[in-house]
Formats: sequence, structure tokens, C-alpha cells
Amino acid sequence: MAKEDKALTREKIAKRAEKELQDGFYVNLGIGMPTLVANYIPDDKWVMLQSENGLLGIGPYPTKDQVDPDLINAGKETVTEAKGTSYFNSADSFGMIRGGHIDVAILGGMEVSQNGDLANWKIPGKMIKGMGGAMDLVHGAKHVIVIMDHVNKNGDPKIVNACSLPLTGAGVVDRIITDRAVIDITPEGPVLVEAAKGFTVEDIKNLTETELIVEDEVTLEAY
Repeated sequence: MAKEDKALTREKIAKRAEKELQDGFYVNLGIGMPTLVANYIPDDKWVMLQSENGLLGIGPYPTKDQVDPDLINAGKETVTEAKGTSYFNSADSFGMIRGGHIDVAILGGMEVSQNGDLANWKIPGKMIKGMGGAMDLVHGAKHVIVIMDHVNKNGDPKIVNACSLPLTGAGVVDRIITDRAVIDITPEGPVLVEAAKGFTVEDIKNLTETELIVEDEVTLEAY
């Protein structure tokens, strides 16, 4: 996939994920694609974005003249402040997360299984900086949404029967948003909720390893 196409795909997923945020929510955005969601929160929606490194009130990515090298998110990217921003240490930040005060966590994913297991922190054999806060977020946040491409760079499904990569958490994912579909994890199995523009129900089923439940209420051409 071309670099430009990849950027447009990430933008599409982030815009759709923003619709999950309700006025008054406290939200944590994982590193990578989830941080883009901050760019699409409208001015008339009050959402407080929290970061593990001790920041509550993250705004959109800065323009060139807004960059403050001391103002960063958990992924060490420069960010802006929203009105009412506050700062604190990481212990307080993780207290917020573990205490159940985060309404929604939007995280990236490498694999999600049919029962909501998430693998998003390590590929065996590859160097990593650390596990970050994802393992706390998947258990502390009230609602966990994973955003990711529907298939990996080899074209293989990322929504699978069972994760082959090390788990971040077992049975923790509530909703998956990809470039092709919105899927809810339910006790009965994964349910197809929406199909993105350009993809049919059959397209999505063929690109998903686990069997999807398809009900009459599926929204086609949703985003």
C-alpha cells in the first residue's frame, strides 16, 4: 500500500473511532494510530484525553508554530493542551486507569480473537521499548475499542480464532474498528455491525478468520 493510501486509511479509521466518544467522556488514546483520534473531536464535544505519562486534557497535534518539545504524550509525540489541562505523575495517572475512571480506551491491535483477546504489545524476536500501559488500560477502562487494519501487510486476517502473539489481555475487547468494518465482541461471538464503503458483507467475512454473526441490522457503506 502506498504511503499516501496508508495515511488516508488511518485517517478514515480514526474519524470513525471518534464517533464512539460521547460528551463528558474521559478517554485514553493508545500510541500509534489511536492518537490521531484527537484531531477529529469537534469543538462542541467535551472530551478529556488522558495520557499515562501524566497529562489530562490533550488537544490535537500541534501545528509547526505550536510545537512545545516539553509537551508530549505517552508515545513521546508533541501534543497541545485543551482548556482545563492538568499535570500529575505517572503513579497518579495509573491510579486513574486502575481505579476505573477512564470511560473508553482506544488502542491499536496486532490481533484480536473471537472472544476478545488482544495482542498488541510484542512480536517475538523484535526489539521493543516496553509494554507501556496497555495491560492496565484493557482491565481498567470501562470500554475497550481496538482500531487497526483488517488484514496485516501479508493480507492475512488480524481478527482470528485465537491469537498467536503474546496477549495484552484475555477477553478484554468490546469493539473493533478497522478500515473495512465495525465488529462487536459478544458472548455469542463477533457481530458485524457496520461495513465500510467499498466492502460487502461477503468481502468482510472472507477477510476475517473467525466466523462472524451477521444480523439484519448491519449498516452498509457506513464510513
